[in-house]
Amino acid sequence: MNKKCTVIIVLLLLVIGGGVYKFIFQGSVSESTDGRIAIHLNGGERDLVLGEMRMFLENVQQIIIGVNENDMARIAESARIVGRAAQAAVPGTLLGKLPAEFKALGFDTHSKFDELASNAEQFGDPAYSLRLLSDLMNNCVSCHAAYKINTPATGL
Repeated sequence: MNKKCTVIIVLLLLVIGGGVYKFIFQGSVSESTDGRIAIHLNGGERDLVLGEMRMFLENVQQIIIGVNENDMARIAESARIVGRAAQAAVPGTLLGKLPAEFKALGFDTHSKFDELASNAEQFGDPAYSLRLLSDLMNNCVSCHAAYKINTPATGL
């Protein structure tokens, strides 16, 4: 009886370990024909991810305007909108489909927006804000170079 329980426990731990790997590290992905990693999402999930990316872009534009106008409040406000607080809107089911590296880039990007906001408020140096934004944009370029979003209906 004791040996049976041990075997069952080991099997359950293997299944749980496989699930953790699949949903926390690997995600729902495949190799794409263009060399990027295709992340497989349903239409609503794809809309949410692309909507977040558009928010990044809209606020980057506002930050650049703030830099050009020496408007540190605008820089801070625009950066804070897409900082870590914006992550709360992402459902856990979506996070399970995203590969670990994609999540790491996303979390780092949100953190860098918060860092940019804090620096704009504390130091008031538009040139430094622009340097932080340039560093942050490396995350965006890296992500778009490495990943694409596919949906079952479109195959895009």
